[in-house]
Amino acid sequence: MELRYLRSFEAIARCGGFTKAAADLHLAQPVVSAHIKRLEQELGVTLLHRSRKVALSAAGESFLPYVRRTLASLDEGERAVRAFRPVSAGHVRVAATSLLGGFDLVSTIGGFRLRYPGVTVSLRTGLIAELLEDLRRGRADVVIGPVGEQWEQAGYRRTEIADERLVLITPLSGARRVASLVDVADDPFVCLSSDSGLRRLLNTAFSAIEAVPRVEFETHSPASIREMVAAGLGCALIAQSAVEKEGPDVQVHRIPGLPPHPPIAGISASDAAPPIARFVDELTAARSASRTAGAALLA
Repeated sequence: MELRYLRSFEAIARCGGFTKAAADLHLAQPVVSAHIKRLEQELGVTLLHRSRKVALSAAGESFLPYVRRTLASLDEGERAVRAFRPVSAGHVRVAATSLLGGFDLVSTIGGFRLRYPGVTVSLRTGLIAELLEDLRRGRADVVIGPVGEQWEQAGYRRTEIADERLVLITPLSGARRVASLVDVADDPFVCLSSDSGLRRLLNTAFSAIEAVPRVEFETHSPASIREMVAAGLGCALIAQSAVEKEGPDVQVHRIPGLPPHPPIAGISASDAAPPIARFVDELTAARSASRTAGAALLA
């Protein structure tokens, strides 16, 4: 039983027909048909009912889960073996948000370059939605920023590298005690654009108190949010790491009831080329080293 027969069978079941399966596998349709014919001959059963619409037979329904597990296991094994290939050259396009949860990306890139001097790295910044779209379209190799579990999907590798949490910030002038979001529900807010992840978190937080945030100022980055709050233009929900950096003074409130902030993670294609896979491994190693150092400080 040849592996290519199994791949053709799985593609037909997934795509719903021979024509789409052939396109998915980049094969001619007669080749896919021949694969299925030979597979059925070897097994001695009919796997597919061929009419106007292709449908799995009872035997095909029973066989499909085993085929998918086999292919997934082989793909995983191929990725594991690929890690042993020597990496002497290549290029990694890294796209990161300005919010990294305290993760030292620049030092990580430096360490990677020492280990793989033949691999070059480019780095650019942007908002997470734009960067993830670039990853989908093949314009970036690794995206680093606040990304939730929804990206743990087929075709992508998600590596958490730093934790993050939401805090409320208010102007330092006229400092006050804030016990909950209700205390500032009528205040103007500063936030990122309406399609940003931070705006969704703000809306979720206000939904919990059955209110709607009054966003009077939109800006392009967490740093500029902090600057506008410091200038007295309003309040904001923001990642804690954004106020731990040097910058204009604001009052920070760690109030209960805020939604969880997505962790900082690296996202890449699961079948990425060896230089890219090695870079993601470097992110994982840096996260482990950071956790070990933190545990040592607490000991």
